[in-house]
Amino acid sequence: MAELHDHGCAVLVAGGAGFLGMHLCRELLGQGHHVLCLDSFISGSRENVAALASHPRFELIEHDVIDPLPRDIRPDAIYNLACPASPPRYQRDPVHTLRTCVQGAWNLLERAEQCGAPMLQASTSEVYGDAQVHPQHERYHGNVNPVGPRSCYDEGKRCAETLCSDFARQRGTVVKIARIFNTYGPGMTAEDGRVVSNFICQALARRPLSVYGDGSQTRSLCYVGDMIDGLLRLMHSSGSFRGPVNLGNTEELSVLEIARRICALASDYGPHHIEFMPLPADDPTSRRPDTTLARRHLQWRPRVSFQDGLERTFRYFEHRLTATKSCLPS
Repeated sequence: MAELHDHGCAVLVAGGAGFLGMHLCRELLGQGHHVLCLDSFISGSRENVAALASHPRFELIEHDVIDPLPRDIRPDAIYNLACPASPPRYQRDPVHTLRTCVQGAWNLLERAEQCGAPMLQASTSEVYGDAQVHPQHERYHGNVNPVGPRSCYDEGKRCAETLCSDFARQRGTVVKIARIFNTYGPGMTAEDGRVVSNFICQALARRPLSVYGDGSQTRSLCYVGDMIDGLLRLMHSSGSFRGPVNLGNTEELSVLEIARRICALASDYGPHHIEFMPLPADDPTSRRPDTTLARRHLQWRPRVSFQDGLERTFRYFEHRLTATKSCLPS
């Protein structure tokens, strides 16, 4: 098996045209790897990887991971980021979301085993559900509704973790499991459906900021550059350490505080007000990772403060608004 720090490794990024995927593809190319970006474009975007298309070590493969992989894909390492992560997108076709989580992981694990390639599984903080333990540590088994509107994603990711763990135990496949907490940054789309992009686009469009519930529910938001660093460190970690490991920011803010900070950044666009909406079913009331394992095994911690990252993200959307004359879809 090729060492991942060697130049010239072929790295498969499933879901490489998504938000996290495109940032990962760029970083891997910068490290000298050959990148095989596989995406169905159900939620990923060709625009995200358009700037990489002419790179001599980048290959774009249009394929849905629920189908068997093409035989000629023989990677040295695999990152499985293939699944929409925002509620509006994964709830649009919940059956396909579940199949992506489970069948997709199965197909990639089979290829990892055949090629002797390590695989990193992008799991999620959603495996903890509406957590009754705070902050959430990896030993906590979660509080997930298996029949709710979010369960296609929550339970799909939990099942994918089971598959990864059993491949490791039964077949000796090297699998790393990252439980990714809320991530934001440049490259998010207006249609993403998550709190930061929603609020910024509403503010730039001079619309009320939609806060669900009373806004007291909390989120811990990690800047995308820090998250990519964590994923790379996990893949490069000792083979005996497979996780699951929490990756996220421990700085916890209420949804209402996030809305107020974005209103302050958007003050040039006029006064803003907040509109309170009914809380969606199974929306978690608190979310904050215990990152002890990541600090101990990966020597990783987020470095970009939320305010700094929020300003970068706001400027990204502001630039897109100027370029396209629109932010939120009509």
